[in-house]
This record gives sequence, C-alpha cells and structure tokens, in this order.
Amino acid sequence: MAGHSKWANIKHRKGAMDAKRGKIFTRLIKEIMVAARLGGGDIDGNPRLRTAVAAAKAENMPKDNIERAIKKGTGELEGVAYEEITYEGYGPGGVAVMVECMTDNRVRTVADVRFMFSKAGGNLGESNCVSWMFDRKGQILVEREATSEDELMEAALEAGAEDVVVEESTFQVLTEPDDFAAVSEALQAKGIAFLEASIAMIPKNTVEVGDEQTARQLMKLLDSLEDNDDVQHVHANFDIPDAVMEAIS
Repeated sequence: MAGHSKWANIKHRKGAMDAKRGKIFTRLIKEIMVAARLGGGDIDGNPRLRTAVAAAKAENMPKDNIERAIKKGTGELEGVAYEEITYEGYGPGGVAVMVECMTDNRVRTVADVRFMFSKAGGNLGESNCVSWMFDRKGQILVEREATSEDELMEAALEAGAEDVVVEESTFQVLTEPDDFAAVSEALQAKGIAFLEASIAMIPKNTVEVGDEQTARQLMKLLDSLEDNDDVQHVHANFDIPDAVMEAIS
C-alpha cells in the first residue's frame, strides 16, 4: 500500500482530518489565491485554478470562501502575497520527503523545516535530491464502504482517470494532474464521497519502515511538518507494515 494513502487512512480513523478541517481550508485558500494571481481568475482559462477549486469543492468548502480567495488572488480584494517553495530531504529510515510550502517569510519557513528534520534525525537536502523518486498525480481516496468497486471503476475511468487501485480499506483513484478536476467532479456528480482529494507526489518506489521506533520518529516528523502553517503538502515514500502502523497510531 502506498505510504501517502495509508497515512491518510490512519489520520482519518484517528479523527485528525476532521480536527484539522480549518487548516485544510486555509491551505486550499492559499492555493486558490496563488493560482488566481499567477493565471487569472477565469476558472475555465486557468487549469491550475480549476484544479484548486475542484480540490476545495471536494472538501465541501463554501462557494463564498472560494470566490473571496479568487478575488484576493486577482487583487480585487486585499490579500497576502505568498511565495511557493519546495524543500526536499530524508527522514528517519532513509525515507524521501518532499515539503511544499507557501509562505510570506522564506527565512522563517526554512528555519522551521530544517529544525523539524533535524529533531527527527533526518536532514534537508539540495533541490531535486528526491523529487525524481515521485510522479505528480491527482489522487482521490474513497472509502470502500462508500461505493462498489465496479461503480467507482466505471465512473472514474469514463471521466479520464488513469487507474483505480484497490487497497485494504480504500480505493485510490489516480489521474494526470490536468484530468483531476474533471474526474473529481464526475465522481461527486455520482454522489461518491471522498476521504481525500488532492494533487499529490506519488512515490515510484517505497522504503519499508518495519521498526516501531523508526516508524514513530517518521510519523512525528510528518505530523509536525503538516501542523506548520507554512506547509501546504507533505509527500513521502515510506511503506509501514499494517501491524507497525496500528501499534504506533
């Protein structure tokens, strides 16, 4: 099972996704603002904005919030100008980690990220040191109780999805980034609820972390990164066996 989807499943069972709803909205608003600033406020003419709005709708963000974020991005309303930065490094167990940030203070952000890596026994690396280990994909996670495999497979592939991966407790729908909005909208139109929907860096290969202590250190690093206000997304190529993941969760 891919590390990112397993991690999302564990967080959901712990209730962390609901507890962090406000933080999720903040990150989505930042992405919408930046997309609108860089490519304009026309959703049909701005693929990145369309993708960002689709992700926001997948999280049930109110329409008014989305429209305000677009206007802040285009300058119609006052808003903060965020800078995009991606940091790469290695966490406990040699796991490759990518940290996508949006910040109004680069110095603060890099200091925070470097400290979190160091505290966990990892280290930041140079640009592109691990990005080659990942493919950028649209990822939609659906709980298996939410729909049947046949219904999801038919709807997803018909809308342009690349693949539907059947996992222990979820279905993982993968798309090209440009097809993410169309696929997520098609599944929503079918009434299929999402556990998570985003543009993610999917690892080409994974590193198994079978030691409980190392796995616990890794989870602490990933959680601390996700809790940082400047961090948008965290991607890692770990694969922790189910028994170990359950023991540390």
